[in-house]
Amino acid sequence: MPELERDANRLTFKLVYYGPAQGGKTTNLMCLHDVADAQMKGELMTLETQHDRTLFFDLLPLGFRAASGLTIRFRLFTVPGQVAHDGTRKAVLSRADGIVFVADSQRPQATNNGESFQNLAENVGRVGLDLERLPLVVQFNKRDLPDILSEDEIRQRYAGAPWPLFFATATAGSGVRETFSALLHGVWQRYAEELDLAGEHGLTEERFVTAAGGLPS
Repeated sequence: MPELERDANRLTFKLVYYGPAQGGKTTNLMCLHDVADAQMKGELMTLETQHDRTLFFDLLPLGFRAASGLTIRFRLFTVPGQVAHDGTRKAVLSRADGIVFVADSQRPQATNNGESFQNLAENVGRVGLDLERLPLVVQFNKRDLPDILSEDEIRQRYAGAPWPLFFATATAGSGVRETFSALLHGVWQRYAEELDLAGEHGLTEERFVTAAGGLPS
């Protein structure tokens, strides 16, 4: 559940990028940080772990205040992809309000993708979240590399899944903002009514998504 600080009149959403090692989680966050308006973002911080790292930064505030004066903030995190850091994954995942699962499009990485998603499903339950209700977007990254699964193959594999599916080349910025926007749509649908964002705070879904973090459309 998003954190509401009534004294500061601020609402904070925690969004987590999850997936296998070297899949592009870090590159997604670095790209978002690069394109966000300077006055709308905090410093990009890194927590180094052996052979891996966790990144996080704040997107401050949306670039507008709601009619009520409410400020909305997003905190974006990656988790370490290495299996050895599963404890850190669970700690970062705790109290998440939305998730992007970043998969590696390379054909030899299909097993790693599957194992990582299974790990996500297990850890979501371990930290007390409900995968069926949690906003989730799946991104297949590294579309510029050789020997990748085709879009048709990936769509067939995920045909029965309820989550939005995106294709990206994060190193070039392709698909990164589209993935993030889709996550924000899911976040709005999950929490807007419960938090009365449209009524009490006068927000619309379009404004919530397009103005987030000062990201250009």
